[in-house]
Amino acid sequence: MATTNPIQFIQQVRAEVAKVVWPTRREVLLTTVMVFIMAALTAVFFALVDLGIRSGLQLVLGMFS
Repeated sequence: MATTNPIQFIQQVRAEVAKVVWPTRREVLLTTVMVFIMAALTAVFFALVDLGIRSGLQLVLGMFS
């Protein structure tokens, strides 16, 4: 394995960082909003599933008490 001196390493890091395509402010805003929307929809879905399971379980347990 070849060793690289610190100056070459820094140059290589700068070259790689220059290749990165950074998102625009609008792209960041849109993806952030989408994440919040999907998180809210997921929370509602699991709340409804939880409510359904709880109601079903209470119904079944109510039959035997």
